[in-house]
Amino acid sequence: MAPKRTKRKSPSPDPQGMFAGMTVFLIEDGVQSLRLQIWKQKLVQMGAKVETQLSEKVSHVFAISSDALFHHVDDDRLARFKGVGMQMSFQYSPPDLNKGITEIFGKLVNIYRALGDDRRSFSYYKAIAVVEKLPFKVESADQVKDLPGIGKSMQDHIQEIVTTGKLSKLEQFETDEKVKTITLFGEVWGIGPATALKLYEKGHRTLDDLKNEDSLTNAQVIGLKYFDDIKTRIPRHEAQEMELVLQKVAEDIIPGMVVVCGGSYRRGKASCGDLDIVITHPDGKSHKGFLQNYVKRLKEMKLLREDLIFSTHSEEGTDSGVDTYFGLCTYPGRELRHRIDFKVYPRDIYAFGLIAWTGNDVLNRRLRLLAESKGYRLDDTGLFPATHGSGGKRGSRGTASLKLETEGGV
Repeated sequence: MAPKRTKRKSPSPDPQGMFAGMTVFLIEDGVQSLRLQIWKQKLVQMGAKVETQLSEKVSHVFAISSDALFHHVDDDRLARFKGVGMQMSFQYSPPDLNKGITEIFGKLVNIYRALGDDRRSFSYYKAIAVVEKLPFKVESADQVKDLPGIGKSMQDHIQEIVTTGKLSKLEQFETDEKVKTITLFGEVWGIGPATALKLYEKGHRTLDDLKNEDSLTNAQVIGLKYFDDIKTRIPRHEAQEMELVLQKVAEDIIPGMVVVCGGSYRRGKASCGDLDIVITHPDGKSHKGFLQNYVKRLKEMKLLREDLIFSTHSEEGTDSGVDTYFGLCTYPGRELRHRIDFKVYPRDIYAFGLIAWTGNDVLNRRLRLLAESKGYRLDDTGLFPATHGSGGKRGSRGTASLKLETEGGV
């Protein structure tokens, strides 16, 4: 007689988990059943309670896209959810089961970027985007050989890492003084490959050496001063709390302002390298001049601490009317500096800005290439018919963008 099969126990909720206190309803449109099962399991493990119906108990709704969300939740019901309009996060990303691979590839991304080799840097970035989403631990390159972005050389790297726990290519870079130094300097905010090389050629080898370098810009000096702070990642719950504060301040200045935290937060990551804040107003005009007042208020609150870049175009009508602020902020009650970017878009091009500042880089590049293949140029301000360059070269963008109001439309 066959032994009785033991019933698998459901995961126990973690009362201290990231989603503790949340009551979640998952919209199933566009989600494969296996992935849906993984979402539910992970949400419960991280403290959430998952409801099977959209009841009054529900505090958060998860959907794979805004189109799926709006199809199932009408405006009246949507309006009662706290923070609606700004927390349109993409699906939660499960923990990376292959950190041994992705962390090594991440170092190579930074090294090649610092050396100015964007092509190789991007190839490793693409591989990371594939490997970090795998629902299993890779034990052989054969398991990933048919995946997009994982060519023969990547397979060889992966096989070496899973076999030995290291990668000789990375070790060679890390023992090369020039590569090591240029990579280090390139991690300072505002220092690009050309500047990093010049600093190396001047004889600088450490961050302490740079403190006496007169050629650094004010933004680079700030990036150097807060180097360790800026490299510290922001836990998701802190990013969420910051987003709520930023939305409230914006609403106090001009009612109806829409504030969305994009980047890795909106993509559902457990932590963020910085805060990418995308802002607009539904009436298409109240965004003009808003950023100056917003930055002033946030500085008074000691939330914004140092300025890196500040450019305004909305009132002049230049640069598609997009206003930009890059700076450093602090989480309430702490002095640790984090990078924060604000982009304020006119309502008619907001969807393009939201896509660009949500990312990731792989998606953005693929969208641009797809647009080019169809005779268009895509950027964060619109989708433009491309003009034809001479000699078969790629032309510049046209002057008028297609009118598309949603990310789904784009």
